[in-house]
Amino acid sequence: MQRPNGFTLIELMVTVAIIAILAAIAIPNYSDYVRRGKLQEATSNLLAMRTKMEQYFQDNRSYTTPGAPVLAPCIAGSSVPIPALKYFTITCPVLTATQYTIQADGTDATLVGITYTINEGNGRATAVAPGSPMDQAGYTNNLNCWTIRKGGQC
Repeated sequence: MQRPNGFTLIELMVTVAIIAILAAIAIPNYSDYVRRGKLQEATSNLLAMRTKMEQYFQDNRSYTTPGAPVLAPCIAGSSVPIPALKYFTITCPVLTATQYTIQADGTDATLVGITYTINEGNGRATAVAPGSPMDQAGYTNNLNCWTIRKGGQC
């Protein structure tokens, strides 16, 4: 008598169940890994803008110098423009002679609702809008650092 070839239905169902369990674990972790990679765009560019602002201050003793031949990096028309980013928008909502705040707002669909800021004293903060995709993903506000992981971890 010849033995039948192939797989039984039970063997196939067990295999599909194992693959489903692995996918249920792997896909959310991979999505968060990709999201954390996108967050690096904001943090690295905020640090670069802060460096440019401090260099400008060292040359001019002010973060804004009206009539100066070179404008501060946060001022439109500056020789050092605000960078155009893929996942974030950089703005300078506070800019005075002695203070500044540089802000990065998430523009990507998965990053909407997160805002990173840095100021002249290197004070870093994260704001997450309630109900936003970043809030639903588990990211939280942190007034002392940039949240780069779920749960408010810096």
